[in-house]
Amino acid sequence: MSKKILIVDDEPHIRLLIGQTLEELEDQGVELLTAENGEEAVETIKVERPDLVFLDVMMPKMNGFDVCNVVKNELEIQNIYIILLTAKGQEFDKQKGQQAGADLYMTKPFDPDEVVEKSVEILGI
Repeated sequence: MSKKILIVDDEPHIRLLIGQTLEELEDQGVELLTAENGEEAVETIKVERPDLVFLDVMMPKMNGFDVCNVVKNELEIQNIYIILLTAKGQEFDKQKGQQAGADLYMTKPFDPDEVVEKSVEILGI
């Protein structure tokens, strides 16, 4: 069964950047999915059940904390690894992210190598 990574960000260039960063994993059977807002992310997660989600915090309609909370606490989908992406590295946000059920926190701008390494590690490739 192929592994799936969902990239969620309201900024197209960020989605593209992460997608390009991870495209080498497609050779190993990883499917890359994208969503441009929180509502779309929740729907995609329900249908596709990705293994890993790169989730932007600041988004219209529904922010990353809310998406994380819905997925982990309301839908109780536990086998999804959620990495929150944020431009702010404030402790308050980290706490909020952990309460919402986020597994990891990455601050933008992120290191592409770190994104790939984390993905490989999490997906066990």
